[in-house]
Amino acid sequence: MSSIKAATIKAAAITTVAGTLAALLSACSSGGSSASAGSTNPLTPTPMASTTGSPVAVGAADWITFHRDNARTGVAQGVARPGTLSVPWRANLDGAVYGQPLLVGGMVIAATEGDSVYGLSPADGHVLWHTSLGRPEPLASLPCGNINPLGITSTAAYDPVTGSLFVLAETLGKHHLLAALDPTTGGVRWARYAEPTTGSAPDSQQRGALTVAFGRVYVPYGGLAGDCGPYKGAVVSVPADGSGDLAAYIVPTTREAGIWTPGGPVVDEHGDLGIATGNSESTSAFDYGNAVVHLNPALAAVDYWAPTNWVALNRDDVDLGSATPVLLPGGRVFAIGKEGIGFLLDRQHLGHEGGELFAARACTAGFGTAAVAAGLLFVPCVDGLVALRVTGNRFDVAWRSPAVSTASPIVAGGAVWAVDGKGTLTAFDPATGTPRFTAPLGPVTRFGSPAAARGLVVAATGNQVVAFNLR
Repeated sequence: MSSIKAATIKAAAITTVAGTLAALLSACSSGGSSASAGSTNPLTPTPMASTTGSPVAVGAADWITFHRDNARTGVAQGVARPGTLSVPWRANLDGAVYGQPLLVGGMVIAATEGDSVYGLSPADGHVLWHTSLGRPEPLASLPCGNINPLGITSTAAYDPVTGSLFVLAETLGKHHLLAALDPTTGGVRWARYAEPTTGSAPDSQQRGALTVAFGRVYVPYGGLAGDCGPYKGAVVSVPADGSGDLAAYIVPTTREAGIWTPGGPVVDEHGDLGIATGNSESTSAFDYGNAVVHLNPALAAVDYWAPTNWVALNRDDVDLGSATPVLLPGGRVFAIGKEGIGFLLDRQHLGHEGGELFAARACTAGFGTAAVAAGLLFVPCVDGLVALRVTGNRFDVAWRSPAVSTASPIVAGGAVWAVDGKGTLTAFDPATGTPRFTAPLGPVTRFGSPAAARGLVVAATGNQVVAFNLR
């Protein structure tokens, strides 16, 4: 490998908006940070640094959202098969990186638990801009959790229509602040609360990736690690131009049923969303815990599916919602959760309880988001990466990687790339599972996933972003 060069955190332009945000927050009404669907948000969308700017030029080769597209296929476009692998740079940031980096318009975008967003040069990792969205919430002030401090955990999303980069920051005071940034400068175009509309907003954690579709930004919510407090799983949507009312889907449960998988919602060609929920506290009436739910763009529930043992999954905290549903050709959906059982569903008729087309054990437990390419599903599990071959209404195992917990994989340059719990990035042959390349990253955050575009694979380790050159 070539020598590793540490990127200097010296921005060409640094935008700090914490003071402005604090002033706006203090001016809000005494109604607190909760907003109701159909009502005005307490923090009115307000320009802070940049109100102008054209969308940056992006194409199919850019990585603008989690797993590159709203179908969450995880397949990079236009990346040649590498002959060698080198590490041209490592960039040190101000906090841990949990979300997948983006590659947008000739920049690498990364967000941290320090409530910072960075635009990095893909050539050498130096900071092009750095925006602070406030102060993160210290773990000591939260009733439970496992991230300290708690800032930006989810993957950002870029919208080519409005030209805005969207990020959700958890800020001091247990607020959830959605901000639209100019991706060329980091300037904040507008910011507003995007709180869950029922349950307990301070006990909600925003981990799932943001999604932009058909003029709205979708923000999923689960709970803090430990499931404390009266939170409810939710998806909140905000107009992508920052104006107008919120809309929300709240899981119809008394408590829990978080929507927390890092991949966020999956979106089909009609703008309908697929989500998976975690365990609720119900042991009698079905309340949409441990379910796959089909939502229309207005966030009304259209259909659902749940396994017949949802009561046992609720009781034992065995979330179905640990993995994002996967859209497959032929109108099929694949779902898997902590139980490790894979399910094939019919997209047009999910089938309610027990209505799956096929079910079989795939691994010990599934977490994250699978990638889909060439008739194979690459499923991340606690006991390694599993490739499933889907034929009609069934699947079988094509290969398994060594038994090391693996985060959401991607497909790039004719290989399947995944980060494991030991802090190693591996490129697997997609047909056989044979490792082609391995490279040490260092300590990794849970569920960390790489991204790829324009000859680079980028991945996070702790408070660093590491670039791998595929050219």
